[in-house]
Amino acid sequence: MVSEPEHRGLTLPDALARAMLDHSVAELPNEACGLVSGTLETGLAVEYHPARNSERSPLRYNVHPDDLLRITLEIEAAGRDLVGIFHSHTRTPAVPSATDLRAAMYSEPFYILATLADPDTTPEDSMRAWRIRDGGSAEVSLRIAGGTQPRAAPPP
Repeated sequence: MVSEPEHRGLTLPDALARAMLDHSVAELPNEACGLVSGTLETGLAVEYHPARNSERSPLRYNVHPDDLLRITLEIEAAGRDLVGIFHSHTRTPAVPSATDLRAAMYSEPFYILATLADPDTTPEDSMRAWRIRDGGSAEVSLRIAGGTQPRAAPPP
């Protein structure tokens, strides 16, 4: 397991978390994916960038290379950090799978997972955040909060 200081968590404004969950439902039966930008130092997310899943699979995801480049440039141009990498699990819990652990390439951003096992779920009930490093994972605090007006980028 990866050790992580308790104070390092992620905050998603509720409208942003809802946009992520709505994108996940819209992509069924396949996994959805996207990137989250904000401030990595504080763990505050401010924008969700939906992406295409180039795998087009209910069991795997891969952010489409064209979307990855476009979104990364947008995040840099806005002076923000890549805060999170998001994907949904269509039937399994919001816990990194062995495939997720092998595929994780970034050590700093949070990995945010949502389960769609219950179609009537809320972001608070379906989403969890993780750090994935060196083939291991550690759950981190995920706070879904109101008060901020995040922006969800339009779908690709």
